[in-house]
Amino acid sequence: MTQELTTELTTSEVTVRQAVEERVQQPRSVERLINGQFVMDGAGVKINRVLTQNLQRRLDPFLMLDAFGSDKPGDYIAGFPEHPHRGFETISYMITGSMRHRDSAGNEGLITDGGVQWMTAGRGVAHSEMPEQTDGMMEGFQLWLNLPAKDKMSAPWYRDIPNTEIPRFTTGAGVTVQVIAGASHGVQGAVQRAGTEPLYLDVALPANASFEQLLPPGHNAFVYVFRGQVLIDDKLVPVGRMAILANTPQADGVRIVAAQDSRLIMLAGRPLNEPIAQYGPFVMNTQAEVFQAVDDFRAGRFAA
Repeated sequence: MTQELTTELTTSEVTVRQAVEERVQQPRSVERLINGQFVMDGAGVKINRVLTQNLQRRLDPFLMLDAFGSDKPGDYIAGFPEHPHRGFETISYMITGSMRHRDSAGNEGLITDGGVQWMTAGRGVAHSEMPEQTDGMMEGFQLWLNLPAKDKMSAPWYRDIPNTEIPRFTTGAGVTVQVIAGASHGVQGAVQRAGTEPLYLDVALPANASFEQLLPPGHNAFVYVFRGQVLIDDKLVPVGRMAILANTPQADGVRIVAAQDSRLIMLAGRPLNEPIAQYGPFVMNTQAEVFQAVDDFRAGRFAA
């Protein structure tokens, strides 16, 4: 069945006039809630590391999720000077603020309010991410998404996606959904990945509104609430918490009800079920491949 939906129209690239209404028959429950760990990263950026290394196997293919948000320049102004990556993808989503990207493959771009930067490190790239503001709020997320073994040595790739190019729709209940990756209610996201099939949504719910999202069986999935609080299968998920969704065999999706005006990101992906060997910014399948990555970086063999 199709349902006419109200839309936020910005450019023809994101116009959505119809969306397919999704009905979840058996919702997933919340397996557990995660607090995250406050860490300093880069040259001294204050971060809440929500998805840590000990959750990589449980939430395969996702490797890390960092949430950052502060209106104090000292918490973010030092940024992330040049550093290397190999073997995975980084997805930076800027809720508010401006960050400049430069890398050794010759790419440069500015992520601003509501924009996304999707980078495939592949066989290796060195990049920097530096604030392009000296005051005000900076808030957003960085996600690390693993690459299948066959793609880990692929050519580096980069794309800036401004907010106006992110497909979106608003349901009859007033829930606004931005589809960064994958598909929701028939609306295709800005990015698709065949190997990991990631779903990445930004969902804003008015108080008491509900939202349903179908999820493929076996895909690992989680929700991070960054405004308000929501109920997932009657489990309260407060602001600043990640809810890992149970992989119940018969469950076909997730049902969310807002306890108050709320906003969250929802992620799901097809697990790779491959070995994970990580040393800092290098994520491969064996220790030998990690050692090779270190040698290649030191020898200047990353993208130049």
